[in-house]
Amino acid sequence: MDPSLKHAVSGLDPGLLARVARGDRGAFSQLYEQSNALLFSLAFRILGDRESAADLLQDVYLEIWRKRMRYDAERGSPMAWMVTMTRSRAIDRLRSRTAKGHGMTDPIENSPAVQLVDGNPGPLETSAGNETRSLVGRALAELPEAQRKAIELAFYQGLSHSEIAAQLNEPLGTIKTRIKLGMDKLRTVLRPCWAQ
Repeated sequence: MDPSLKHAVSGLDPGLLARVARGDRGAFSQLYEQSNALLFSLAFRILGDRESAADLLQDVYLEIWRKRMRYDAERGSPMAWMVTMTRSRAIDRLRSRTAKGHGMTDPIENSPAVQLVDGNPGPLETSAGNETRSLVGRALAELPEAQRKAIELAFYQGLSHSEIAAQLNEPLGTIKTRIKLGMDKLRTVLRPCWAQ
């Protein structure tokens, strides 16, 4: 893997977040530059439109600044912390829109993960972000379809294992096994990207 991509994807220097925690605005700007492409891609994939993703990302970075002292390196990398925060907020917004009667994103059959490799960067995306999306898209595409579909429903639509089992008309245990096997495969394939 290209060393510059590995650095962009692997996460951030933990010292950078420590500087942000001390209130260093320059470090926060650097944190934004190194992470916004990946976080925007995730928010866009979940919410389905650029304006909503950009709006969410603004809120996420504000929350990162406000909660910067809460980051615990023992629980994961800075990038994992920010990805988890972005994913959670995006799924909350998606559920809120649905509860208010707004349309959901396209059905999963109409927007498979392999479409992450679209080659059309948005205003906040960088080439490293595109390569990251491509890498994740290829890794997802290599999974057996049943595992990929279960993971997409869980991760991108925020469905519980029970909801996925009901939607796919499969036993709950089968869904849990598919997700675990698929995540294990993804972890193995993508591990070099996230190693510190």
